[in-house]
Amino acid sequence: MSDTAPPLNRSADAPNASTEPSESAVDPGHPNRRWVMLAVVALAQLMVVLDGTIVNIALPAAQIDLGMSDSDRSWVVTLYALAFGSLLLLGGRIADYWGRKRSFIVGMIGFAAASALGGFAVSGEMLLVARGLQGVFAALLAPAALALLSVTFPKGRERTRAFAVYGTVAGSGAAVGLLLGGVLTEYLSWHWCLLVNVPIALVAIIAAVPLIRESRADGDTKYDIPGAALITAGLASIVYGFSRAELGWVRVDTIGFLALGVLLVAAFIWWEGRSKNPLLPLRVILNRVRGGAYLTSMLVGAALLGALLYLTIYFQLVLGMTALQSGLASLPMAGSIILGAPIVTKLLPQVGPRLLMTVGPLFAAAGLFWLSGITVDGNYAAQVLPGQILLGLGLALVFVPMQNVALSGIEPRDAGVAGAALTATQQIGGSIGTAVFTALYAAVVASAAPGSSPFAGFVDGYSTVFLAAGVGVLIAAPISWFMVKVPRSGFAADPEALHVG
Repeated sequence: MSDTAPPLNRSADAPNASTEPSESAVDPGHPNRRWVMLAVVALAQLMVVLDGTIVNIALPAAQIDLGMSDSDRSWVVTLYALAFGSLLLLGGRIADYWGRKRSFIVGMIGFAAASALGGFAVSGEMLLVARGLQGVFAALLAPAALALLSVTFPKGRERTRAFAVYGTVAGSGAAVGLLLGGVLTEYLSWHWCLLVNVPIALVAIIAAVPLIRESRADGDTKYDIPGAALITAGLASIVYGFSRAELGWVRVDTIGFLALGVLLVAAFIWWEGRSKNPLLPLRVILNRVRGGAYLTSMLVGAALLGALLYLTIYFQLVLGMTALQSGLASLPMAGSIILGAPIVTKLLPQVGPRLLMTVGPLFAAAGLFWLSGITVDGNYAAQVLPGQILLGLGLALVFVPMQNVALSGIEPRDAGVAGAALTATQQIGGSIGTAVFTALYAAVVASAAPGSSPFAGFVDGYSTVFLAAGVGVLIAAPISWFMVKVPRSGFAADPEALHVG
């Protein structure tokens, strides 16, 4: 099936925009360096994605070792998400204006230092500070990495392949983090779930310094201070509000912070339409195609988090698996993404992103619906494995084209903030997913029949979460079909400039 939309151009976004990036992030005279740079960027992305799940495996041991309360334990996760999610757009603009290479390296150094601080933590307070700092530097690192990729691979089949690698890392990294966290926790200690970031960062920094050239936005580079304040406070309020929703949706703090966040984001959008040099040009998010990619990213991010979090709990609590066994049991999903990504990459120039991003959510939803059939007895091969494979294939179909589409047609000066917007949708989606799924799970467990096995109530809760996640990701299918209309020719070798609109 081919997309019927007519060729579209960047002028739909910016009438005078050039179709080429102003400056590649590597020496154009050495094309092979681009692929080495891709490996460096993918390594950085893997480190950020791993950190979202690897620490979850270490939390029980860290809580006992540091004498943390259950509330403090939840803040280890919340602080990272709060700092990361709220500062992403500002981090993306800093990368565009200050320099993407500089932001990438500083972000990497800061993330490694914060990880070391957390790895050597001797108190709960020290660990919490480290996690907050990790989020701050991740908000600088992640958009810089994606912007470097965008300006280095501006169009054509090579761009498709590069973003396929990036999307594979983004999709499978969370599951790999569960395995790595299990190995490190079981054979070394929970400290290494944080310390492992240090050698990864060192390798990336040593490679990046001589390899990557500086790349930054041209023209007016004045920062939109009011816009930065509004969106940072707004996103922080929303993320925090959803984190409190785990304790109850009708709490004053839950409703208050969510309402405040929505008002601040609305004020931000109003301001960006009037600012001479906006932090996030509205053309980036109001474009139909990119808007579809961002909505899909949010829905898929929420479903992915729900599947991994509650599936891991099911493995350990109901099936009695160790942390390592739980990580190994999560690998089929990651394997399906890794094996499926090259196939999707070859299909993308032939069928275009619209069909892939429509079929992908259908596969992912089918996988989640299959997982909803788990029982207390737990037959892994029959009840879990097929669902993981379907979910992984669905995520591969979505992630490979989505990363590409979300940054297609972007002016080079907006590459960092556009990448930040994509990552922000995943973070917000994850926060929403955590709150909604936790509330559903708690309601189901609370309604369990008196005297019944507690495990039966737990499994009913997990099943409900998988059903809800499946319904959520299913909504992404019509969104992609009606909004992501991009000519497939833009993904072929040596095409005309790739356009969206």
